Amino acid sequence: MQLSATPYEERLTAPRSWWLISFLVGVSFALILLPFGTLPLLGGLVGGTAAAAVVASAYGSPRIRVVGDSLVAGEARIPVSALGAAHVMDAEEARAWRTYKADTRAFLLLRAYIPTALRVEVTDPQDPTPYLYLSTREPEQLAAAIEAARTANA
Repeated sequence: MQLSATPYEERLTAPRSWWLISFLVGVSFALILLPFGTLPLLGGLVGGTAAAAVVASAYGSPRIRVVGDSLVAGEARIPVSALGAAHVMDAEEARAWRTYKADTRAFLLLRAYIPTALRVEVTDPQDPTPYLYLSTREPEQLAAAIEAARTANA
């Protein structure tokens, strides 16, 4: 497997405030179990915090990578030869493509806490997916990495 000329990798991690919310969920569980004693209170604190942290971590675990001749976005792996033009979107345009401009056939890897995105056209005639919508903190770098991988594998 040939590596791309401009490697790119990004994890769409949850914001820091979600970890504080995870702790507050644990505190809530602890308060619910307060009437049953100290040990259940501590169990609720630890168990509730751990459960909420697992949910936050799982939601913030998808990665976007350009590897060799493929774009890997979450569970999807798409060859760059099947991709067309990449459109960098600012926060306002990304919001529009997440809502009223969205096509139900599109592949969306979206995280609402990431305001910017990249929309990549799918040019494969066999694929009914019109485009990929990828939430990313660095849309310009991702577009450049896709273009570099396309030219390196052409």
